[in-house]
Amino acid sequence: MRSKKPCSAAKSVLAIFLMSLLALAIAAQPAQAQTFKVLHTFHGKDGANPSGQFLWDKDGNLISITVNGGTGDCSPHAGCGTVFDMNTSGKIVWSYSLKNFSEGFEPDEGLYQDAAGNLYGTTNFGGIVCDEGYTLGCGIVFKLDTALKETVLHRFRGPFNGYHDGYYGEGFLVADQAANLYGSTEYGGTGDNGGIVFRISPAGKETIVYNFPGPPCGPEGGGPASPLILRPGDKRLYGGACGGGTYGQGTAFRMTTSGELTVLYDFTGGGGPSNSGLFTPYGGSLYGASGYGGNGNCGTGGCGTVFELSPNGGSWTEKTLYVFCQVGACKDGEYPDSTLVIDSAGNIYGTTDFGGDDPQCYNGGSCGVVYKLDPSGNETVLHSFSGSDGAFPVGVVMDSKGNLYGATGQGGDPKCLGSNGHGCGVVFEITP
Repeated sequence: MRSKKPCSAAKSVLAIFLMSLLALAIAAQPAQAQTFKVLHTFHGKDGANPSGQFLWDKDGNLISITVNGGTGDCSPHAGCGTVFDMNTSGKIVWSYSLKNFSEGFEPDEGLYQDAAGNLYGTTNFGGIVCDEGYTLGCGIVFKLDTALKETVLHRFRGPFNGYHDGYYGEGFLVADQAANLYGSTEYGGTGDNGGIVFRISPAGKETIVYNFPGPPCGPEGGGPASPLILRPGDKRLYGGACGGGTYGQGTAFRMTTSGELTVLYDFTGGGGPSNSGLFTPYGGSLYGASGYGGNGNCGTGGCGTVFELSPNGGSWTEKTLYVFCQVGACKDGEYPDSTLVIDSAGNIYGTTDFGGDDPQCYNGGSCGVVYKLDPSGNETVLHSFSGSDGAFPVGVVMDSKGNLYGATGQGGDPKCLGSNGHGCGVVFEITP
């Protein structure tokens, strides 16, 4: 089953792009005809429950991870997770199965790829038994080279037994020009379990760059539930915290690699960046999705939004671009939980975990949608999942022709080992 991190029942991932301001959405448009195709259905041994953003390799194939499955021994769990490379026809080119708890269990979020093609990631669990309450381990940072040889660069120890390390790594590592890796953990550190930002040297030495305060968190935020980014030419880290800040709803922050933190924005009204990542390849405004906030049709927390953060002199301002669940039964989507991508015309694409046309997809709930927002903020549902074609999508990427590729955390083969009839997920293509 797809991993959910405790800090965020509303897990979201921010994507940031340079573009003109978008207008507030007024109404959602109905689904338009698209060509949707399931490219690959996972069955367990080949992986289970994809939960990471795709990367493109040099040959135009898709690289990502599955949280579970594979041939590794993490009993009683169904495999330890995989890293895989798949062509755009759905054929697995190669796959690597994490072997056991010591070498990591449950890779999550996504991978970083260096210029030589080596892959780097984190796992939620595995490594060492860091405390009697965390017998699955506190997670690792790993490297997978082009020969598919895994190296454990660091095993997290958590804030236990005299250590001040983190645990529950956030994936999406980034690297500076000296090949140091930067990342965050949602928990651990010296700040009463508030999480850390860390640096891993090429030799595997960890340095804690910043300790966030734990609950009730502080003005800088707490629980850095977002992966980090390094803006080109900026040499500073950007990220989001799922708690704390002026209003207790989380923050967007900027940090030097030596640990000097600046709060860019304090979120309000439940619309903060829980488990969100910031991506600013061209600078300018920050665009993202939040699983909370917006209207109250999904309860007091809201149904989620897409928003923009813009620099305004010495401060930043927020603008809501779209509020989900404007259409009856949330047919326009609910709980956005993915990286955003943008095409050359300024259209934004993403996915929601829930919502869509099928209210009985699994356990009396809907299975999510792939959506498009035009530059005026109008939404179009490109595909609504029904279970057999996937459930709970985890984001999309786009090729040069405008085709979208993505994966779902569940759905597909109901007989997949360990899926309780919910399926182990699929990889899909949407052709405009």
